[in-house]
Amino acid sequence: MKHLLALGLAWATLGCVKAPEIVVVDRATALEQQAAGSFTEVEQDLARRAVNPGAEALTPDQLQALGIMPAAIVDLTEQTEADRVDSLLRQHCLGEGKHGLLVDTHDDCIGASDRVVAIALVDRTNRARLQLWRWLAAQRPELSAEAVREKWREAHLQGVVCRAWLQADDDTWAAKKC
Repeated sequence: MKHLLALGLAWATLGCVKAPEIVVVDRATALEQQAAGSFTEVEQDLARRAVNPGAEALTPDQLQALGIMPAAIVDLTEQTEADRVDSLLRQHCLGEGKHGLLVDTHDDCIGASDRVVAIALVDRTNRARLQLWRWLAAQRPELSAEAVREKWREAHLQGVVCRAWLQADDDTWAAKKC
């Protein structure tokens, strides 16, 4: 009976003893964070300093390659049509044709430009040039209309802005060198 009592007592004590529950935590405890170092303020300060709020330094050529034209020095609303034509000639949106007329060359255009506005400028400018050539031919009847146009073009090309798109006699286009 002693054995039975000892066995019952052993059995009763086994029922009260439990294995400890294991809890798996995926985050470190506050003590572990302190021991490892919690640097949220330092990390936030570094993140703020990594962002450079200043402008990126780009050259005018880099801006043009991106399709961005630098802002004009003068207000565009106060520009004359001749100023707008010069600007479009520099951008290669328009070209001085080999026969003295402006040509729409928007396929070669550097930067942003409104093609409809450019075509309207071409039409008005070419109409004015044709009228001028007729008047000049009437003033100099000894010259043919072709000779008047050629002499006008020679004088005109001297005053064309630098980097303007010019058509050569072989129908190639190149920027005017100054």
